[in-house]
Parts: sequence; structure tokens; C-alpha cells
Amino acid sequence: MIHRVLEGQKAVITGAARGIGLGIAEEFAELGAEVFGWDINSSDNSVFSAFFVCDVTNEASVAAAAEQTLTEAGHISILVNNAGVNGPTKPTWDYSLDEWTRVIDVDLTGVFLCSRALVGPMRDQGFGRIVNIASVAGKEGGPNACAYAAAKAGVIGFTKGLAQELAGSGVLVNAIAPAITETDLFGEMSEDYIADRKRRIPMGRFCTIEEIANVTAFAASPACSFTTGFTFDVTGGRATY
Repeated sequence: MIHRVLEGQKAVITGAARGIGLGIAEEFAELGAEVFGWDINSSDNSVFSAFFVCDVTNEASVAAAAEQTLTEAGHISILVNNAGVNGPTKPTWDYSLDEWTRVIDVDLTGVFLCSRALVGPMRDQGFGRIVNIASVAGKEGGPNACAYAAAKAGVIGFTKGLAQELAGSGVLVNAIAPAITETDLFGEMSEDYIADRKRRIPMGRFCTIEEIANVTAFAASPACSFTTGFTFDVTGGRATY
């Protein structure tokens, strides 16, 4: 993107301390947005106007971060639900309930809690953009990562439902479905799992953080004005619908 399509916008990005979240924050700031970071880990990166430690799985923590952010910012026009974990890469029958619950809590329940916390002020001001970072796994599934695929499929379904509830309010809700991207989450994945996911991409390479950030920026901008409930693919040709 070559012009400041987010000029004057104020954005919350979850999972913003590193990886995809930090890349989105940097892109948003370059495009003119004022960026507020939420993450379970702290950050003093200068890209953020303010940064709040927030556990997206904890209702009270999310409510506190929302209150602090709105007090600091005055209003929020964009929410990017990016915080996520991959979870273990192994067959479903080897998953413990704790492992399953952690993935669902971070990747799906966190999206619900953060959206619920900020959607009211967005409705009141008659404008907002919620962008949920899902995954192509939410469309196609994925062996040895069923918890992740289930959570991301839930994010896509939540996106569609919330978009329909908000249609006509000025608040649009869309999702981004990337293919596998080289981030710190690789540490949660086996080498065989990573190689298998790369083989599934017709372009033959990993998605980049910059590519995700570019698509997210459009979905979060006023230029995205008649698309809601949609999932934008960033998959190098993998996605078929």
C-alpha cells in the first residue's frame, strides 16, 4: 500500500508483542493509524501509542484492557484479533483436554471476548472494523492440528455471524485466512508438520507477515466499505473456496 489509508484511525491489535501482530502494528502505523497493543507479554516498542498487558482468555483482563485503552485513546475504530497459539502437532487421540482447551480458549474464545469488549463503542460511534486472523486450516482442516483447525473454523463462523448482526451499523467484520507463515509459532510445530504444510501451497513458499499485514490493512480501512462476513485468503493458491 502506497498511501495512508488508515490516517486518523485508532486500532487495537491483540497478540501485538511479536510476529504477525507486531508486523500488522508496524504496517498500520506506517499507513497513518494510531496503534494500541494488547498482549500477554509486555512491549516497549515505539510503534505503539500505548501497550497493555492482556490475557485474551480472561474476561476481567480483557475488560480492563478495553477500559484502559478507551480512556487513553478516546475511541477505537479498528480491532484486529490476532492473538493465537498453534498447539501441539500430533494426532487428536494424543491430545490432552488441557492442550485442547488452551488452543480453543486463545484462538476462539479470545476473539469473542475482545470483540464483545469493543463492539459496543464501535456501534455507538456508527463506525468500526473488526478483522479476525483465522487460517486456511479453518477452511480445509489439517491433520495433527485438529484443535487449531477447529478453533480457526470457529473464528470464520463467528466472523460471519457477528457481521450479520452488525450489518447496517457501520461496523464491518471480516477475517483473514493465511497459509503457514514463518513466525515464532514454528517452535510449537514439528519439522514434518511444517514441511507438509509448505507442500500444500502451490506457490511453494511460506506466507510472509508483510503479506498478511497488507490484506489486513485493507480489511481494516474505510476503503473496505461493502464487504462484511468475508474471509480474505492469503494462501499462495492453496485455498479453493
